[in-house]
Amino acid sequence: MTLIYGHRGAKGEAPENTLASFQRCLEHGVNRCELDLHLSRDGELMVIHDPTLKRTTGVRGKVVEHDAAELIQYDARKGGPGWVRPCPIPRLEDLFEQCRFEHWQLEVKSASKVRAARTVLAIAELAERFGLREQITITSSSREVLKAARELTPQLQLGLVAEYAWLDPLKVAAHYDCHLLALNWTLCTPERLLKAQKQGLHVSVWTVNEPALMRRLADFGADSIITDFPGLAVQTLRG
Repeated sequence: MTLIYGHRGAKGEAPENTLASFQRCLEHGVNRCELDLHLSRDGELMVIHDPTLKRTTGVRGKVVEHDAAELIQYDARKGGPGWVRPCPIPRLEDLFEQCRFEHWQLEVKSASKVRAARTVLAIAELAERFGLREQITITSSSREVLKAARELTPQLQLGLVAEYAWLDPLKVAAHYDCHLLALNWTLCTPERLLKAQKQGLHVSVWTVNEPALMRRLADFGADSIITDFPGLAVQTLRG
């Protein structure tokens, strides 16, 4: 059975990467999620997709130029579906405390060597504190991040995010000892899917929002899909 992951919570239904979005995902009975992480100036893991604040909060500047205490004051519901109440940028720690997901895909965007190291170590520390080691996969398209995770946090599972086919994603995934391949849906042919699964990879396909595509990928045998509309995915694949 193809599993369902909520993309940035339930990005199509609530402001992305906010507590409201992850709660909405859980309300649909979808207990797996994907989210994005950046470090604050004072080294806290913040749940936000872009390195800058503008798109989701309207505030100028980069995430890394602000301390966590400032970032959690910013309302991140700009540009998403209409939402009545303010939706602050959450700390990853707050989500771990408040949301009971069975599995988390934590995507770390490209980073310098030092930053990649700090980020994966911060994830590992929270994973230990909350007893979530088995329920977390660090995912990235960045070689620096994958390398840092493999070397510094080998106890956590790794996933390659593959958006383009210019490098063979299966070779790259094998090189970094990944157990998961987060594959852009345009790259997901039945042949590549089967080959990846034979290699022992869990193939998670993103971002899948059309019912027909959901059904097609499930028929192909995709291990999971990542969707902006977890409610629609439940109706389509479980209804």
